[in-house]
Amino acid sequence: MHCSSISRMTASTVAIIGAGAVGAGTAWYLAKHGHQVMLIDPKLDQPINRSGALPGTTASLGVLMGHVFRRSSGRAWRLRQHSMTLWPEWVAELSSQEHPLKLNTPLIQLASSEAEATLMKQLTEQRQHLGLELISPNSNPCMGRSWPNTQHGGLISHQDGYLDPIALQQCLRAALQDQGVQQIQEPVVSLERNSSVEEKQWRLQLAGGTNLNQDAVVICAALGSEALLEQLGHSLPMAPVLGQVLDLEVISDQHNWSGWPAVLVSHGINLIPHGPNQIWIGATLEPGVQPIASHLKAMQHLEGDAPDWLESATVKDQWHGLRARPVERPAPLLEKLEPGLIVATGHYRNGVLLAPASAAWVKEQLTNETRS
Repeated sequence: MHCSSISRMTASTVAIIGAGAVGAGTAWYLAKHGHQVMLIDPKLDQPINRSGALPGTTASLGVLMGHVFRRSSGRAWRLRQHSMTLWPEWVAELSSQEHPLKLNTPLIQLASSEAEATLMKQLTEQRQHLGLELISPNSNPCMGRSWPNTQHGGLISHQDGYLDPIALQQCLRAALQDQGVQQIQEPVVSLERNSSVEEKQWRLQLAGGTNLNQDAVVICAALGSEALLEQLGHSLPMAPVLGQVLDLEVISDQHNWSGWPAVLVSHGINLIPHGPNQIWIGATLEPGVQPIASHLKAMQHLEGDAPDWLESATVKDQWHGLRARPVERPAPLLEKLEPGLIVATGHYRNGVLLAPASAAWVKEQLTNETRS
C-alpha cells in the first residue's frame, strides 16, 4: 500500500451504512476500539418499537441458535461460536439501569420425526460441553402450559435463547452516544472512489447533497446494499425473504409459563413467552415483499401440532419484516471488496446472533489494512 494510504488508514475515519443490529453493533465496537465512526441510516430518527412493516432488527425475534446449529465445521459454525462467546461480554457492557439487556435462556427444540430425533441425539452427544442435553420422548419439557406432542423428544440448549431486539437497539443507541459516534439520518445516494491520493479514499453523497469523505466504508444495509455496490462494479445480489410474527394472548387459566424455556422451537417456528398469557410466535419464510395471510394461519396451526390453548389464542399484534438472503452464496456476506470497502450484510435470519462476530471481523479487516 502507498505510504499516504497508511496514514489515511491510521487516521481511521469509518462510515457505516445501515443501523440494524450488525451496523449499529459494528459502529459501537469500532468506536470502542479507537476508530472515528459515523453511522448512516435514514431510519435513525424513527422510534424503536414494533408496528407495521419493519426493517431488520426491530422485526426480528432475536433468537440465538448458536450451539444447536447442525454443522460442526466451516465459516458459519465458527461465526456462531465466536458470537456466542462474545454475547455475554456485549450484554454486560451494553446493559444499563435505564436500558437493561438480558440474554434469555434456555432454548428447547422438539423433534418432529424419529429421523430428526436421531440427529438431535447425535448432536447432544457431541456437544454436552456446550450445554446441550437430550429430552426423552413423551416427557413434559414445558411445565405449566404443557406441549402435548412430544412423542419424539428433543433437546435443550442451556446457553442458546434470545435477546429482545428492541432492548438491544435501545442499548446500542445509548452506547453509540456515549462513544461519540456521529449518527446521520439520511440515505446515501452514491458511493465513489476518490481519485486524489491526498484525500480520503471514499466519497459518500447523501440525499440532502452533503458529501462525506472517509477512509473506509462498511456496508451493512441489507437489501439496500446491492444498489450501492453496483455503482462500484460489484455484484452481490440478495433476495428478500419476508417473515411474519404474531403476538398472541392466550386464555387466562390456572397455568402459567413456569418452567417454560426462553424459546421453544417446533417445526422450525419459535415460540417466546414474554409476559403473563402473552407469547410471540414466528416467523414465516415467504419469498417476496408482500405478506400472505394464509402463512400466518399455517404457522399458528404448526402442522397440526399446536395445542388447543395456542390455536384459540387471540391476536393482539402482528408485524412483518424483510431479511436479505444472498443469492447463490452462503449467508452472511462478509467481504473486503477493495481497500477500505467492506461488506458485512446479508445475514438472513441471524443478524442479531452474528452481530458480535461480524463486528469483530470488520475490526480485523481494518486492523490488517492499517498494517499493510
